[in-house]
Amino acid sequence: MCGIVGAVGDLGPGQELVPSLVDGLRVLEYRGYDSAGVAVEIDGTLATCCRAGRLANLEESLAAEQLGPAASAASAGIGHTRWATHGPPTDGNAHPHMDSARRVAVVHNGIIENYAALRDELEAAGVTLVSDTDTEVLAHLVGSRLEAGEDLASAVAGTLRRARGYYAVAFISPSCPGLIVCARKGPPLALATWAADDSGRGAGAYLASDVLGLLPHGRQVVYLEDGDLALLEAGRVEVRGLDGKVRRREACTVEWEAEDAGLGDWPHYMLKEIHEQPDVLAQTTFERIREEAGDVVFEGNQWSDESLAGIERVQVIACGTALHAGIIGAYMVEELARVPVDVDFASEFRYRDPVLAPGTLALAVSQSGETADTLAALRLAQELGGRGGAICNVVGSTLVREVEEVILTHAGPEIGVASTKAFTAQVAAAFLLSLRLGRARGALAARTARELLGELRGLRPCMERLLSGGLLEEIRACAARFGESKGFLFLGRGVNYPVALEGALKLKEIAYVHAEGYPAGEMKHGPIALVEPGMTILAINSPGRVAEKVRSNIEQVKARGGEVISVGADAASHAIADAVLAVPECPELLSPLLNVVPLQLFAYEVARLKGCDIDKPRNLAKSVTVE
Repeated sequence: MCGIVGAVGDLGPGQELVPSLVDGLRVLEYRGYDSAGVAVEIDGTLATCCRAGRLANLEESLAAEQLGPAASAASAGIGHTRWATHGPPTDGNAHPHMDSARRVAVVHNGIIENYAALRDELEAAGVTLVSDTDTEVLAHLVGSRLEAGEDLASAVAGTLRRARGYYAVAFISPSCPGLIVCARKGPPLALATWAADDSGRGAGAYLASDVLGLLPHGRQVVYLEDGDLALLEAGRVEVRGLDGKVRRREACTVEWEAEDAGLGDWPHYMLKEIHEQPDVLAQTTFERIREEAGDVVFEGNQWSDESLAGIERVQVIACGTALHAGIIGAYMVEELARVPVDVDFASEFRYRDPVLAPGTLALAVSQSGETADTLAALRLAQELGGRGGAICNVVGSTLVREVEEVILTHAGPEIGVASTKAFTAQVAAAFLLSLRLGRARGALAARTARELLGELRGLRPCMERLLSGGLLEEIRACAARFGESKGFLFLGRGVNYPVALEGALKLKEIAYVHAEGYPAGEMKHGPIALVEPGMTILAINSPGRVAEKVRSNIEQVKARGGEVISVGADAASHAIADAVLAVPECPELLSPLLNVVPLQLFAYEVARLKGCDIDKPRNLAKSVTVE
C-alpha cells in the first residue's frame, strides 16, 4: 500500500536524482500519504530527509537543503510515501530507515510479521531502535551483516530469509555506491533500465511500486515476482533468488502514456476519471464486439469456445469496488450463459475452507492486479482445482501473470483512491465475458446477442450526455439539499443491488458519512427501522422485472418520513420521489453502467461541499497489497 521509488545513474539532461525521486513519489502518493522521505548515497555517506504528513512537507524540507548542498552529487537514492501499519505517522516513523551506524537505508512496502521477535533479538544484543516500525529491524539486520563483511546483496538476501511476512523493499549503502538492491514477496515492484542514448542521457535505472512511476523513464518494464531479489545499477538489472541463483525475467512493454496519469485542468483525479468513463467503456468493449456475428472476440483467441467448453460454474473473488462489479457480473453470467455463479469477498473465501465443484472458473477481479487478498484467494481456488481467470487493468501485474486467461480492461491509469472508471470497465468486461460464455455454450441466441451488443455500443453517447447535460446541476442541487442528512440508505434490486452497494461505498470513502447499500427487498427485514425524517434514501431503479417492487419500497420510505432521491430510468419512481437523478433508458442488464454515474458524482459533490480531500481520503490507500 505504501509507494516506493529508487533511482541510480543518469536520469537525463537537467534531471537530478533527488527531484526525480520526489516526482516519482508524487505519482505514487495515492498509495499512502501519512509521511514521506528520501535517502541518497553521496560520496560514501547516507543522507536522509523524512517528514510526517503529505509529500509537500518533505518538499519544503528538501527546498531548505535538508540533505545538504551536495545532494546534486548523489549516485543512488530511494524514496517512500507511507500508509502507516506499525506506529503513528511521525517524522521518526517515516521511511527510509537506517541502522545505527548509517551503513544502510531501506524503504519498505508490506508487513514483517515476525518483527517483534527480531526486535527483541536486536535489543538483547544492545541495538537501540528509534522508531515504532517493523521496517527498522531490516535496516539493523542488514547493517550487522555488512559490518561482518558481507556485500549488500548477500546481506539483504540473508536478512530476508529470516523475515516472515510481505514486502517490497529497496536498500542502498555507501559500501556499494551506484547500486540498489531490491526484493519482492507480495507487494508489487517494477524496474526500468536504459542505456546511454544520443539525447545526452547516460545509462540509468529506476524502480517503483507501480508502473506509473516508471513512465517518465521507460516503457520496457521488468516486473519482479515473489522471491526475486534484484541488483539495480545504471543501465543494468540482475535478478536472483534469495539463494543467489540467477533468474530470467523478460521485460514487458507498457502502452500507457505519462500524461495519462496527469491531472490536467481537472480539480481532482476522481472527477477526471468519472468523465473518462465514456472513453473507457469504448476502450474496453468496442474492438472486441463482432455485432454481425452476435459475439465477442478477445485478444489471442482467449475465451474461445474450446476453452469455455468445460466451465460449469463460476466463482467470483474480489474486494471493494471490484467485488461490486463482480456481483453485477454474476447476474450477467447467470442470465446470458445460464451458468451458476458464486461471489465471495476474497478475504473471506481464503479462510472459510471452500469447496469448488469440478469445472469451476475462478474469476478474480482487480484494477491493479496486486490486491493481496484477491491474489491469495485466487491461488487457493487454483489449488482446489479451479481454473484461473481474471478481469484486470494492468498488463504485467501479478494477477495477469498467474491466470490462464484474462480480460484486460484498457481503462488507463486510475489515480483517485475511490475507484470509478475501473468499475465501469470491470462491469463492461464482465458483460462481454457473460455474452461470450453464453454463445460458447449455446445458451444465447445470436439475434439476442446482436441486440445486446448494439445496446452496449449505444451506451457511450448516453454516458456522454449524462456527463455534459443538466444532470450535473441536479446532482449539485441534491448534494446541497441532502448532504447534511443524518444518514443515507441506498436501495436497489436485481442487477442494481450491487450499484446501491457501490454508491454507498463511494459516499463513505470520500465524504466520511454513514451510508449503507441494501437490497431493496430486504428493507422490511430490519433497515426500515432507520427510516425517519432526516434520513435520505437513494433508490436505484430501471424499467424491468423488479421496477414495481422498488416503487413499493419508495412508498414505504416516504410513509415514514424519509426523503427519496430516485436514480435511474424508471419514470414511475421519479414521479413519487422528492428528487430525481434521471438517466437514459437501456436494457435492465446494462443499466448499472449508467446508473452508477450519478451516484459517483453525488458522492463527489457531497465530499466537495464538506471540504474533504477527495483524491486522498483519510485512512485509505489505492492498492491494498497487504492483509
